[in-house]
Amino acid sequence: MQKQLHVVVSGRVQGVGYRIFAVEHGLSYNLTGWVRNLYGGDVEVLAEGQEKDLLSFLADLETGPTVAKIINTKVDWNPFSGQFQDFLVRSTWISD
Repeated sequence: MQKQLHVVVSGRVQGVGYRIFAVEHGLSYNLTGWVRNLYGGDVEVLAEGQEKDLLSFLADLETGPTVAKIINTKVDWNPFSGQFQDFLVRSTWISD
């Protein structure tokens, strides 16, 4: 079943290649969506695809690249929207 995964990752996740890590892993699972830095220091990820692939991707996000230090992941599951064609880096966004 296809789903949408929304994750906000906290810790040392900016300036360590986390976004590129997320894109490479997302593409390896044939996921679509995006990743972006938030001004508060977190990274936000929105991905769509098969649930089993999203679960594997989430495990990767919770580990991150070698130099990252993940403190927390806030995870939300949503219905599949089909609105994305690729997996890419988006511009930094002000978090709420």
